[in-house]
Amino acid sequence: MTDSTAALPPALAAQVGLHVVPLDVSVDGARHVEGVDVTPEQLLQALERGAKVTTSQPPPSAFAAAYERAAAAGAHEIVSVHLSGEMSGTVRSARTAATVSPVPVRVVDSRSAALGLGFAAIAAARCAATPLDASELAGPDATAAPADGRAAAVRRWVARVTRREPDAAPTWPDAERVARVAAQAARGTQVWFLVDSLDHLRRGGRLGAGAAALGTVLGLRPLLSLQDGRLVVAEKIRTRRAARERLEQVAAAELAARPAARVGVHHVGPSDVADALAARLAATPGARVVETVVADAGAVLAAHVGPGLLAVVVADA
Repeated sequence: MTDSTAALPPALAAQVGLHVVPLDVSVDGARHVEGVDVTPEQLLQALERGAKVTTSQPPPSAFAAAYERAAAAGAHEIVSVHLSGEMSGTVRSARTAATVSPVPVRVVDSRSAALGLGFAAIAAARCAATPLDASELAGPDATAAPADGRAAAVRRWVARVTRREPDAAPTWPDAERVARVAAQAARGTQVWFLVDSLDHLRRGGRLGAGAAALGTVLGLRPLLSLQDGRLVVAEKIRTRRAARERLEQVAAAELAARPAARVGVHHVGPSDVADALAARLAATPGARVVETVVADAGAVLAAHVGPGLLAVVVADA
């Protein structure tokens, strides 16, 4: 389970079996639910006409209802992966709801956002859907035995595996393992943002006034990144064009430095620039890109960053 700030294409979320709890968006005082009765395009139009747009995390009751539905559908445990607790109270709402869930819930603070969160949630979902293999079932004595005890450890492992019936039911990873996979995936993710204006982030409290002044007063184009769950200024660049080029450079370098990677590109508004950037990154020399996702940033993120967002997420494959 995750929340809508993961900004996952609905088809991808459904394909991997992820349940998404939406955040709330208010436009001039009228409450909407992201992905249900407000689209990013509608929100973009509201921002452009100067509407007052705010967002809020789902209440604990929304998570409680989602956990109850999952339990009713047969879930014995739930792993709930969410937006950085440094940026939103979403993870706190999930933890509150977990205390009244009919089944155990492990809540993971991804300390990330957008597809930084989304790729972590996908990793968790794929882990949960994959039976454990023989080496994982064998336990630590088969893989971490000291040299003088390795032969005995191997014999115990062979005996344990061969005792299993050929048609035995598969063993699935438990919530602890799935949560660990999600946290590890999130830690291995890098996220960079470019926006046309820092005013939206400043007003929402996601970026300090000093950092916002770089764009509004000095005319610089800061390249933002996520560090320790918070948005920070990674570099200060003179022009929009140079900032886009630098965004591509740092993302390509990160892709080339990994044995295999997934890349996500976000946009708010038309996707042509994001599509072209994703294609170039997928063809980065020396990189092995196994999955590319281009996705709208979603209504909540659009409310915080405003028009013109271009973001890149690089994750381990």
